[in-house]
Amino acid sequence: MWFVNLLTNGGVGSTVLMLSVSIFAGLLLGKLKVKGISLGITWVLFVGIGQSAVGISCNHDMLHIIKEFGLILFVTAVGMQVGPGFFRSFKKGGLGLNLMAAVNVALGVVATVLVAKFTGEELTDMAGVYTGAITNTPGLSAAQQTVRDLGMGDVADRLANGYAVAYPLAVVGMILSCIVLRPLCRVDLKNEPTSDVSAENQQVGNDIQTPKQSKVKLIPIFVIISLGIVLGTIPIPVGMSAPVKLGLAGGPLVVALVGSWLGVKKGWFGTELTESHGVAMLREVGIALFLAGVGLGAGGSFVDTIKAGGYMWVLYGFIITIVPPLLVGSFCRLVLKTNYYTLMGVIGGMHTDPPTLAFANNIAPEGCKLPNTGYATVYPLTMFLRIFTAQLLVLWAV
Repeated sequence: MWFVNLLTNGGVGSTVLMLSVSIFAGLLLGKLKVKGISLGITWVLFVGIGQSAVGISCNHDMLHIIKEFGLILFVTAVGMQVGPGFFRSFKKGGLGLNLMAAVNVALGVVATVLVAKFTGEELTDMAGVYTGAITNTPGLSAAQQTVRDLGMGDVADRLANGYAVAYPLAVVGMILSCIVLRPLCRVDLKNEPTSDVSAENQQVGNDIQTPKQSKVKLIPIFVIISLGIVLGTIPIPVGMSAPVKLGLAGGPLVVALVGSWLGVKKGWFGTELTESHGVAMLREVGIALFLAGVGLGAGGSFVDTIKAGGYMWVLYGFIITIVPPLLVGSFCRLVLKTNYYTLMGVIGGMHTDPPTLAFANNIAPEGCKLPNTGYATVYPLTMFLRIFTAQLLVLWAV
């Protein structure tokens, strides 16, 4: 009886316990692969949804604080890891790839609006599906914060449900787009170059994959977080019913990108911080806390959403997922002559999706760093644009 009470009393201990169960069980399930494809850490979200759906109760105020702090840690760590290399990447090829990433984001927004228009779905619901279809968790958080600011807090869970419904097939869809592009663009892997960038630019990709063993300096990290939160609260007028904000995700991301770049360039700290195992761990802990919090908070309405027709969101999400990268990927390959290994990484980066990067690295020959380079080159700008556009979709709907 005491154990049942522990699971349902909604106290601090119960909430921490359920968060921990969501994370360790989700990480274990994330090791499972089907034909080489895994949802990875996203299983944390689905375990949380399952716990909530069967009646496990958590303290929602505490969940909200934990998931938002987790998101802040995640985007700060990502920004610090890729910041120095991101600005270097513009010296060779980075500008063109980022322009293509921006076009890809725009196509995703257009696809979302068209799906809502022709199916009669609420655009607010499609905003949640959009964030799942592009596997962008900070975008989900930004959209949820926008509806809360508009006094529509009840919509936040529907956004999370749309995200959760669309996410699994989105992972498959992005990998499928990489596979389809090969015959579509007549790629011959035997004759595909495995290196076409400078050694300096290759290091951009390594910043994500090979963290260094060193002590983490907490002062710069929390200075970045503090400045980022302040920046994220500044309203940006866009001529709509409410301004957009960089928010708790975009603000720290921008400050981390610029701060890590300046920090390394000016010698305030070195790459032993930005590439450290400690920063990498902050990234993983942060996203795990956020996904667990979202799942535990939204699971109660997840089943009802599916029964009410939410299963169709899977199809809508797949359309939003696969059409933009096929169009942009074809243009990059056929017109810009982008290396196929780089292109696979770019597709993963354009959707901020690590499983696609892992797939690209499995396809690429041993020692080929081009997928990592493509991924890291477009990742920061894409993250910012996804956060921005998720809010715009919600504002268009009201």
